[in-house]
Amino acid sequence: QVQLVESGGGLVQAGGSLRLSCAASGIIFSSAFMGWYRQAPGKQRELVAGIGSASNTNYADSVKGRFTISRNNAKNTVYLQMNSLKPEDTGVYYCRAVLSRYDHWGQGTQVTVSS
Repeated sequence: QVQLVESGGGLVQAGGSLRLSCAASGIIFSSAFMGWYRQAPGKQRELVAGIGSASNTNYADSVKGRFTISRNNAKNTVYLQMNSLKPEDTGVYYCRAVLSRYDHWGQGTQVTVSS
């Protein structure tokens, strides 16, 4: 059974930083694509950052230069370092793992950025 457990969300002032973590179990983590998505109130869920099994990364234009995704295969964990946070970064952040026909989501962690 695949489990993805996010942590690290919270309330932060604009300009601040947060580091999200997603611990995975029940999946061959090193082979999986891992992504961070967010959903703001009234909006669709969107990709924030993704990292492939070769640690190739991609980012939404809105977070380039501010957010960094990384993975530690020894710990089965993916991270999202978020710097220079803006109020528009507010939302529920979800971790996603994709490997072959498997596609799993975490339960989400709330990030709130106050102005």
